[in-house]
Amino acid sequence: MNIRITENRAALGTAAGKAIASALREKIAAAGRVTVAFAAAPSQNETLATLIAEPGIAWDRVTAYHLDEYAGATADSPHSFRRYLREHAFHSVTPALFHRISGEAKDQEAERARYASLLPAAGFDIALLGIGENGHLAFNDPPCDFADPGAVRVVALDEACRIQQVHDGAFQTLPDVPTQAFTLTVPVLMKAHKVFVMVPGPAKAQAVAAALEGPLTNLCPASILRTHPDAAIFLDEASAARLTQPVSE
Repeated sequence: MNIRITENRAALGTAAGKAIASALREKIAAAGRVTVAFAAAPSQNETLATLIAEPGIAWDRVTAYHLDEYAGATADSPHSFRRYLREHAFHSVTPALFHRISGEAKDQEAERARYASLLPAAGFDIALLGIGENGHLAFNDPPCDFADPGAVRVVALDEACRIQQVHDGAFQTLPDVPTQAFTLTVPVLMKAHKVFVMVPGPAKAQAVAAALEGPLTNLCPASILRTHPDAAIFLDEASAARLTQPVSE
C-alpha cells in the first residue's frame, strides 16, 4: 500500500483530491470513460471539495456509484448518502450517470438485485473509501465475509457503527440511526482496479492501527486493504497516531 500521512485533515483532503483527479484524468484519457464508487461520509468532505474543484476532469465520461445507503432513506432524507453526494459533489459537477441505491425500496431483495446488476462486471476503475471506527468498509461491519458471493447485501448495522453515525452528526441519538443498510460487499470493493482510502481524525486512530498493523481478519474488515494491489491510504497525524511502524510517504 501507498500510505501518506499529512499534517491535518485539510491537507489530507487536498492531497487525496488531487491524486484522485489525476487518476480520473489518466483513466479517461486511456479508455474514454471511468467508473467510480464514492464513499459518502463527513470524512470525505475535504477530499470531495478538492476533487470537484480540480480542472480538466471530463465528468461527462464518469459513471458514478455509491457504496451504501440506509434502509428506509429516501433521496431527500437528511441522512441519505444520495443526498450527501448531491450536496458535496454533484451540485457542482455532473457525471454521465449516477446509479443510486433506493434505500426506500419496499422490496429490498429486488432492489439489492437491481443495483447488483448495474455494477461493472470487471470491477470499478476507481473506488473511494473510508474506514469506520469499528474497522468497517462501506457498511460491512465486523465480522464481515471476505468471500461473500453476493455483490450487494442488506445488512444489520452493529452498535459501534451506529454510534459512529451519531459522532459524525448525522443523527441526534442512537435510536434515530437506522438498524439496516444496503452495502456493496467486500469482494466488490476489492475488485476495484484502484482504491483511494481517506481516513482523517482521532476517532479513527484505533481502526487505522488495526487495519494496517493488526491481524488480517474479518474482525477488522479494513485489514483486507493490505491485500489490494493498488491502494492509496491517506491519513492525517491524528488518525495515524497509534501506528507503531515507520511509514514511507
